[in-house]
Amino acid sequence: MALVFVQFRCTPGKTYDVANEIWDREVVSELYSTSGEYDLIAKVYIPDGEDVGHYLSSKLFDIAGIVKTLTTMTYRAF
Repeated sequence: MALVFVQFRCTPGKTYDVANEIWDREVVSELYSTSGEYDLIAKVYIPDGEDVGHYLSSKLFDIAGIVKTLTTMTYRAF
């Protein structure tokens, strides 16, 4: 499995709606509210053999109220 972190910027006033929809889809292992440029951050494990972009697009990125996302790939360095 690959691990990615996805940050979400939401339409003002829609952060809770977006967070509830993300959580209800049972795709993320952890979801947090954050300060700064993005409103939420999620920890997502991508199943082996799945394309990261297609997986995230089909599972999360169609949620109403998401304005922008930032996906950070992780690599096993040690």
